Amino acid sequence: MYEKNGEKYFIVDAHIALWDGRASNQKNIHGKQFIDCFYDYHKNLSPEEVVWDYDTYTYYGGQRLLKDLFEDGYVDHAIFQPAILSDFYVNGFGQTEDALALTRANPGKLTYNHAWDPRHAEAGLEQLRKDAARMNLQGVKLYTAEWYGDSRGWKLDDPWSRRYLEECLELGIKNIHVHKGPTIRPLDRDSFDVADIDKVATDYTELNFIVEHVGLPRLEDFCWIATQEPNVYGGLAVAMPFIHTRPGYFAQIIGELLYWIGEDRILFSSDYALWTPKWLVEAFVDFQIPAELTEYAPITVEQKKKILGLNAAALYGLDVPEELRLPAGTVSREEAVAS
Repeated sequence: MYEKNGEKYFIVDAHIALWDGRASNQKNIHGKQFIDCFYDYHKNLSPEEVVWDYDTYTYYGGQRLLKDLFEDGYVDHAIFQPAILSDFYVNGFGQTEDALALTRANPGKLTYNHAWDPRHAEAGLEQLRKDAARMNLQGVKLYTAEWYGDSRGWKLDDPWSRRYLEECLELGIKNIHVHKGPTIRPLDRDSFDVADIDKVATDYTELNFIVEHVGLPRLEDFCWIATQEPNVYGGLAVAMPFIHTRPGYFAQIIGELLYWIGEDRILFSSDYALWTPKWLVEAFVDFQIPAELTEYAPITVEQKKKILGLNAAALYGLDVPEELRLPAGTVSREEAVAS
């Protein structure tokens, strides 16, 4: 929980990871390219005082994660969104079993989402069924640009992907998180295109599609899709650190999101360990749209509370302490205008 000026905020970090990018786990040059690109994002977009050394960044472990999120970072609950990348890493990039064990050891603080890849066909469907039962899955994280043999990506509306989405419906997995953001070396930029979100969101209205990184650098495309599809949400991972390096750009991002999709479908995330939540939470609570950007309305405390945690809590059915909820009868700006 974070408190500032008498206001208390329930914090849900909706996109975190536990990874192993060490040289000992790299299967090929692409494993090094990937973690090096990750580190460049971390180093170039973080305040100098919170930049990690390279070795710590490649492998930080569960105890460091717990401290950075729950002791220092104000986080009340966090959601694992792993990237597997088995073509690049011997044991996978995401430490899936360690993250699952950490979740089980910290009930109420962590939720574990897993991943699937439709290119695994029937065998992958059977694995998804087993994973759903063993891991108690409420959500999945999909990486459409991941390499698999000769394939360098896939689309959400591919026939096999549709079968997996239908299986998610059968299994009660409602939250579909999809990486649709900046490219990461050596992955292909076009494999992160947001167009396929439009098709599946229309066809699978019982699923929630959380577009991680809000489609950057395709923010406009994302907004035009999401405003038409009420089951599409925007995850702020990667967008958040621009609050430090390019606050004007961040103001445009959050201003556009609030204009197009509203305050109820935006989710805070630090993208840990790309960035740590402490400084991001503090900066966002203090942030305001610059007065010269007159086309955007000021951000209210209520909107910040929704974005920082209440929206994700609603998607995942988290128990929010009464003192951290919004007062009964609070409506969004869109609801007020409509009435």
